[in-house]
Amino acid sequence: MKYLKNLKKIIKTALIKKWITDDPFAEIHFKQTKCNREFLSENELRKIINKDFDIQRLQTVRDIFIFCCFTGLAFTDVKNLKKEHLVQADNGEWWIRKVREKTDNMCDIPLLDIPRLILEKYQSNPICNEKGLLLPVPSNQRMNSYLKEIADVCGIQKNLSTHIARHTFASLAIANKVSLESIAKMLGHTDIRTTRIYAKIMNSTIANEMKVLQNKFAI
Repeated sequence: MKYLKNLKKIIKTALIKKWITDDPFAEIHFKQTKCNREFLSENELRKIINKDFDIQRLQTVRDIFIFCCFTGLAFTDVKNLKKEHLVQADNGEWWIRKVREKTDNMCDIPLLDIPRLILEKYQSNPICNEKGLLLPVPSNQRMNSYLKEIADVCGIQKNLSTHIARHTFASLAIANKVSLESIAKMLGHTDIRTTRIYAKIMNSTIANEMKVLQNKFAI
């Protein structure tokens, strides 16, 4: 949608400068549909974290998914995460500092205990050592396929994906009073209006949950 709108602006400029005579967008109107930014509740997230998997591939994908939930990294960014993207601050705390591949924006993300322990778990992984990566991330197709299995095993009625992990990170940050400016910086958003979408969704969710509570205690 964004690319089409930009193209329409270029066409408009071309018409004004008389480089072209006909407007190919004259009869075309854009209508943007609402994007479904589904995320996990804290309870659903704990279910996945606490679940023991006997199958190694599911355990690995679960770890990568949880890593994304606590860093907000998109699939491509976590797949290409390397040691050079880990930076230690003067106070000894570790950060992920990486240019987001989709937007070329720099992301600065504090490395919390859960994602840090996941990285430590795979620091001797042969696939990681061979490719110089921090996590053994499979293809996007396999990742999403295994996540469906994980959702079934954990009894979660949501379509798990790395997108949901990213959205979960944003919702957790908002729920814990992290500012929208900080969240935008961590997610690598070019426009803070994109980040505000998460806040609106959270407010809608809170309103719906309070309605349920009200119905339970209806007078």
